[in-house]
Amino acid sequence: MASGLAALGSVLGLTGCVGRQVAVEKAARRQIAEVASQLGAQPGEVNLPTLTADSSQVDALRYAVLKHPRIRAAYYEWARAVERITVERSLPDPVFVFEADVSDMISSLMPGLMLELPGSRKRALAARAASAESEVKYHELEVQVQQVAYGFKKAYYQLYFLESKLRVNAESLELLKDLEAIARRQNEVGKATLQDVLRTQIEQDQMAAEIANLGDARQALLAQYKAALGLQRHDPEPAMPGRFETTALEVNPDQLWQTALTRNPTLRTMAAEVRVAEASLAMAKRSRYPDFSVGLEADIKASPVMVRPSFGVTLPIWRDKIAAEIASAQSAKQAGEARLAAEQIMVAVELAEKTFMFREATRNQALIQHDLLPKAQQSLEVARAAYITGRTGFLDVIEASRSLLDFELQSIEAQTQRELSLAELALLVAGIPTENTPLKNSESN
Repeated sequence: MASGLAALGSVLGLTGCVGRQVAVEKAARRQIAEVASQLGAQPGEVNLPTLTADSSQVDALRYAVLKHPRIRAAYYEWARAVERITVERSLPDPVFVFEADVSDMISSLMPGLMLELPGSRKRALAARAASAESEVKYHELEVQVQQVAYGFKKAYYQLYFLESKLRVNAESLELLKDLEAIARRQNEVGKATLQDVLRTQIEQDQMAAEIANLGDARQALLAQYKAALGLQRHDPEPAMPGRFETTALEVNPDQLWQTALTRNPTLRTMAAEVRVAEASLAMAKRSRYPDFSVGLEADIKASPVMVRPSFGVTLPIWRDKIAAEIASAQSAKQAGEARLAAEQIMVAVELAEKTFMFREATRNQALIQHDLLPKAQQSLEVARAAYITGRTGFLDVIEASRSLLDFELQSIEAQTQRELSLAELALLVAGIPTENTPLKNSESN
């Protein structure tokens, strides 16, 4: 018997034991392995796309999601929570005990093992609570993916807006130079005064100053774009997009709400927190039941060897403490349910606002592109022709050129607002797919 205890102690101490995985633990580990392979959070590490001027928006977005440290931090928080499932479902470590009776000499030596046995499904409930906690961390990772994607799109389209304004202003400056040449010719033949030439020069000076200001603003936006890609200050500057891509996606407001209820990461996080509270409440109710301990000792000095089994049980007698634990867990559950309901209200309001902004920007862009811009271009051509023939004044030409510039800038702004509204809807609903980014095909725990 003594040799058996010694052998058992050696095995437990040197080689250890492996517990049996529960279903929620297996599912969580499968999921984290899938996401890890997408993020490159394993020794192999995923290859990042190479960003060039010809890279698509999808490639740049994927780079941002795979590179950004906020996503990696959220991933490792989730991985830590998954490991907690194993900890919570495992039995406590056995305790090696040793007793001896000593008077003038050692009369007995009693090595043994003690094992704690949590009672009444407490380990299963603890694993369930840890699994719900890992769900919370998973949905927090989803939130980070969506926020990084939104941050990238915001920086991307602000750069688009700036580059488009620079292009339009440069074209307007060339137009003013042409108008100055026309004014000079009219002045040379006595059909206009030098004042017309001076007006075009004033307009050109103002436009040149605006272009210089936009050039300065470009540096700040480039820094935002670099940060949105997850790059540090000391990292090389990323290649800027040689062309900007817009989204040809139309949204159906009637379908967005149901999608938001099932896919919004914040709502899913709160729903998982409610499940954590429910599991904690179930565990609190089980505190009314005792835990057990069993042990076995052997007196190796006795002949024959004497075996001493032992058995212990906890006595949950402090009813006020148990009642407080249950009441606390119940309050946590009710608070979580209330927070979830409040967030659903906020999502509904934000969804209505963002959908309106998207529809408004889409309508404005269509109006400007199809109606106002062609008419403004025609108005400028008519005014210029009339000025050459002396049928109108130069102020009419300047006003027509300003109107054309204004509509061109409004068109760019409406298109940018449409794209940002769509990005905000994707952040809010999480049902508009973020192509080629982690979690797109991952199911929740």
